[in-house]
Amino acid sequence: MDLNGFLQEITQKDGVSGYEKNVAGCIFEAFSPYVDDTRTDNLGNLIFFKKGSREGAPRVLICAHMDEIGLIITKIEKNGFLRFTSLGGFDVRTLPGQEVTVYGQNPVDGIIGFKPPYMEKEKEKNKSVEMENLFIDTGLSRELADQVIKVGSVTAIKRNFLTLLNNCRAGKALDDRAGVAVLWQCVKEMSQINHEAHLYLVATVQEEVGIRGAVVSTYGISPDVGIAVDVCHGDFPGAQEYEVSPLGKGPVITTGPNIHPHLAKGLFDAAEEYNLPYQKDVSPGPTGTDARAIQVSLGGIPTALVSVPLRYMHTSVELVTLEDIKVAGRLLAYFTAGLNSAFVEGLSCL
Repeated sequence: MDLNGFLQEITQKDGVSGYEKNVAGCIFEAFSPYVDDTRTDNLGNLIFFKKGSREGAPRVLICAHMDEIGLIITKIEKNGFLRFTSLGGFDVRTLPGQEVTVYGQNPVDGIIGFKPPYMEKEKEKNKSVEMENLFIDTGLSRELADQVIKVGSVTAIKRNFLTLLNNCRAGKALDDRAGVAVLWQCVKEMSQINHEAHLYLVATVQEEVGIRGAVVSTYGISPDVGIAVDVCHGDFPGAQEYEVSPLGKGPVITTGPNIHPHLAKGLFDAAEEYNLPYQKDVSPGPTGTDARAIQVSLGGIPTALVSVPLRYMHTSVELVTLEDIKVAGRLLAYFTAGLNSAFVEGLSCL
């Protein structure tokens, strides 16, 4: 399977925060041939271990979250329509008209409905879309809906994987299945490289609802170094250049208080050494990624963040380029292969 095939497979699987089992299975199968050990912790994080060449070598954690934003049913109306709220921060404006799958006793397809604009009263026009005014229509009556759907049934967006021009790919859940694809590219590269450090690749759960998987996996692994892989805002019309990172110009390496400066410099140096395109970003506070949890776990973990530029974040369809994913995976592989005890010991001296 190539990178495109893997990305398509994992974005077509549903895995809403707290309910990642469907996508976890195909991730497990894809990573297993390249690692020495696999396990799942009590929260559901997938942990893949690749042994280094020396006993007592540094332990490196590289993680990306496999969960996606989704919906959860809060009420079944008398006429069978379903009310819902979000699991994670959905852009509500993009929800009307979307196809969904409701996971009751059996999966049930539906669409998200909204009052047609031609039926709106004057005071309702030009108002922002609010989730309380949306509903899911499965075609079922209340009696039939009660038999297969319950309050608390998790719901995922249905979306085909699209191949666009200029090596772009679009679909749902690219935040952060694109990051999981980076990890897969990384471990494939490292299977051909000698490396001293012990590598722990983790597909984390529940990032979108509180960065929970990263907390648990960091405590379980106790790494010497942690690197989170996520997405950042790609370029689009109307955005200022300093607000976004263009697609196709390489992964983004973050600096700021959440990031250890020596790790960021090490990533910059690796990109330069191997002639890999990259971009820089500054986050003045804690990043909204797994890096936030890794850094403040245990006694404090030196942490870095590498991101894939992505357009239309937290909507029903997102867009990335395969080349940015591929380069990010190579960067992490080459950087990790160069890590040794002397470098890691130097991280304690800012």
